Amino acid sequence: MNKQESISSLQMSMLFLFFMTGSSIVVVPAPLTNLGGNGAWISLIIAAAMGILLLAGILYLHRKYPELSLIGQSRALLGHTLTLILLIPLTCVMFWNIAGIVIEIGTFFKNTMLKETPTYAVNSLFFVTIALTALAGIEVMARMAAVLLTLMFAFIILIWLLVGSLYHPEYLLPVLPDGIGPILNAAYVVYGFPYSELIVFAVILPFVRRKDNAKLGKHMYAALIVNTMTLILSVLSSIMVLGPLSGDLKYSLYQLARLIYVQELIERIESVIGFSLIVGFYFKASILLLILMKLLKELLKLDDERYLVLPVSFICFLLSVTTYTKEAELEELVNISWPLINNITYVLPVLLILVVAVIRSQFGKSKKQNV
Repeated sequence: MNKQESISSLQMSMLFLFFMTGSSIVVVPAPLTNLGGNGAWISLIIAAAMGILLLAGILYLHRKYPELSLIGQSRALLGHTLTLILLIPLTCVMFWNIAGIVIEIGTFFKNTMLKETPTYAVNSLFFVTIALTALAGIEVMARMAAVLLTLMFAFIILIWLLVGSLYHPEYLLPVLPDGIGPILNAAYVVYGFPYSELIVFAVILPFVRRKDNAKLGKHMYAALIVNTMTLILSVLSSIMVLGPLSGDLKYSLYQLARLIYVQELIERIESVIGFSLIVGFYFKASILLLILMKLLKELLKLDDERYLVLPVSFICFLLSVTTYTKEAELEELVNISWPLINNITYVLPVLLILVVAVIRSQFGKSKKQNV
């Protein structure tokens, strides 16, 4: 995580795709279908459109200030004091966000494969792995992403193909049995997780090599579209196989894997697929920890943020074993509170910075024209 580190725009887009898809591919389909019914895929399109607008905002700021991260942009446009007021809440929520991802990992294992294993044992092992990954730096993580992303998507596509004989397209109708209300409610939830979270990538965009900046926008938009299509196909496949149960059974993709049966040759492979899906949780948490380290380094004006990795990981671990120990509380947070929290702490500061940047840009143009 040194200043000299740099990655290509393609590598940044792979990290972005991993961040957006990693945990959402496991967590999102079931509650989204539960809220939006057969029209859950429409909710994804609405939420993704809002995500594209947010991505356009952070890319605009990056084009204007390619050498500065979100903190540097805020200091240049709003000043040091207002930067602290705006970004300290964002930093605090990121602690909570990392802990929440690992809580989901522990819950997934508890409900599927390691039912007798204490949650703290799973969480502690994951935090050790996450901390060591973040310590390796963004260049190493970018190289890892190429391999792990291929593995994760290969297993996702394998699930879609192997359950093909169980598809019932008629389950997709009617699309809007209860009107547009449930669709908008589901869109609000999936916008809160994962689309509003993409704002944090404004912290690490300066790591992209300057010569690749021209391609960055194209690669990032492509990654977001791939993420959206993956979630839509996962929702559609879960509805076509599970029907009305798709919204009630948690971890839809894992549930589909349990149904795979091919001529007594391929069956009961859900554990292998489950572990491959866990890679998404692990890598998203690692990326988020890396971003948090960069954020703390600039806010606290430190020379080396690596000394903070282990203490920060320990704090997140404590949050993961003491916060939302009941699944119902976690579901309520994700479905109701998380979109609002993200809008206030993630989106609002960036929108304010963006508005000031646009005003200054327009003012500078008009000033030049008058001269």
